[in-house]
Amino acid sequence: MPVKLRAGLTAATVLLGLACLGGTARAEEQATQVRVVTSMGEFVIEVRPERAPLTAANFLRYVKEGFYTNTLIHRVVPNFVIQGGGHDATTMNLKPTHENIVNESGNGLQNKRGAVGLARSPSAHSGNAEFYVNLVDNPDLDPVSTRWGYAVFGRVVQGMEVIEKIGETPTGAVGPFKQDAPLKPVIIESMTVVAASAAAPAAPAAQPVTPAEPQKILSPK
Repeated sequence: MPVKLRAGLTAATVLLGLACLGGTARAEEQATQVRVVTSMGEFVIEVRPERAPLTAANFLRYVKEGFYTNTLIHRVVPNFVIQGGGHDATTMNLKPTHENIVNESGNGLQNKRGAVGLARSPSAHSGNAEFYVNLVDNPDLDPVSTRWGYAVFGRVVQGMEVIEKIGETPTGAVGPFKQDAPLKPVIIESMTVVAASAAAPAAPAAQPVTPAEPQKILSPK
């Protein structure tokens, strides 16, 4: 009888160990992070592939390709969002991107302060490279039963003070931007994965295409 008890305890210990390993694997997957270095300071984005697999894989692909290096934070709207990652900082032109991806705004992640989402044009499934960071809670960007929302795929976990500083920069009309552009360019100098997960979903290979229209976060109001 004691032998059976020890065997039962051993089995339970193994099961507990496997459960802990599974929890660790999930935690590592959720902890994938990207360091963003800008001309106004650094911040870190935690990516959530378990909640937004297509959007997270798409974002990480651009990061790993070096796409965001020398791009602009080209749109700053106080008490709303900052947006960037699509325009070359030297020419201010939109960079060629991969194909657009499916809108994952119904994933349960909300447009709260510090949440990071995929920018798009008014077309629901037009997001590709540009991203935005919420300066405040923006529930109007979340989906409802009658319309698509804007897909959140991560959040700022370090450097929110840098986001807020960027959000206070003076703006106006600059080059091709008719409004809301920083008068002094805010440049994304580099973006790198600092806590990559082997379990992060891989994006399918695709030929670059040039977006047909600029992407802009449009409040449903």
